[in-house]
Amino acid sequence: MARPGTKRKADMRVNRSFHPATARVIAALPVFAAIAVLGACGGDASAPRELKMGHVGEPGSLFALSAEEFARRANERLPEGWEVVSYGSSQLGGDELLLQKIKLGTVDFALPSTIMSSQIDAFGLFEMPYLVRDRAHMRAIEEAVVWPDLAPLADAAGYRILSVWENGFRHVTNSRRPVETPADLAGLKLRTPSGVWRLKLFQALGANPTPMALSEVFIGLQTGVIDGQENPLAQIWGSKLHEVQQYLSLTGHVYTPGYVVVSPSRWDALPDDVRAILEEEARGVQPFVHETAERLDLELLDRIRAEGVQVNMPPREPFLEASRSMYDEYATTVQGGADLVQRATAAGSR
Repeated sequence: MARPGTKRKADMRVNRSFHPATARVIAALPVFAAIAVLGACGGDASAPRELKMGHVGEPGSLFALSAEEFARRANERLPEGWEVVSYGSSQLGGDELLLQKIKLGTVDFALPSTIMSSQIDAFGLFEMPYLVRDRAHMRAIEEAVVWPDLAPLADAAGYRILSVWENGFRHVTNSRRPVETPADLAGLKLRTPSGVWRLKLFQALGANPTPMALSEVFIGLQTGVIDGQENPLAQIWGSKLHEVQQYLSLTGHVYTPGYVVVSPSRWDALPDDVRAILEEEARGVQPFVHETAERLDLELLDRIRAEGVQVNMPPREPFLEASRSMYDEYATTVQGGADLVQRATAAGSR
């Protein structure tokens, strides 16, 4: 049962925002300067305190809604003095900085997605085009591959995965033309995350991929530094990218999970009851994440169309054919890669 007054605290404190100018300054600082500004959370890791959760999602995005729901649920149950607070919009830094802060112990939870493939080669599995058929297939892959194979690799690299959430099925937007075939990507300056496999994918498809932090994409599109980008609908809408793009092509080229990660050493230092609550709620919120993602996919597509963006749904086969070499490269360059692909593809099949 929740403590008296806890619900009101949870409702008010699950999401904290800085003034936008302050957030931009902090995000631009070098890692150690940023840590000094934000304040290190050193000392006794077992003492009651605020538990910071950082992510790159804008208000209303799937990341934001997921993190806020997790915080709300956890805060209803945590002992007095413990509190999860969600910091979105890259307030605590972009994905790379957040992962550094996880290792340093100055952020308690992060929600990385594509960047995990740059940290740990095997996570490139989720960069393989059209690997994940739907969310039920993703849940099967989670049980067959993520927990037995990928999670131990993440733990060894300093990132303990508590739960697998979602970033989503990714689509291409741009300001020049509809993308009906890979040939339409030729020459497009397309923003991608910094994951090496995503770069390889769009190079194979003929685009000119340009890694860029999500927080910089709107300005990049608005000023013409880049022509387009690729993201799930929830990120496109939450970051208002539809306001500076004319075309949305529902390519669905990859499905990107989101991983709730913590520092193994900081995590193990928490009291047993606190760890139990946090892990239960991190995993227990996954159905909410998937249901919300499915709802947003439908609602946001209608909203984006209503904003005047031209939407098309290209056939997938030409994109898969143009990028099939990705599977061969993953199988030959990543230890056990061929087996991971085979088991992920077969997961959930009867």
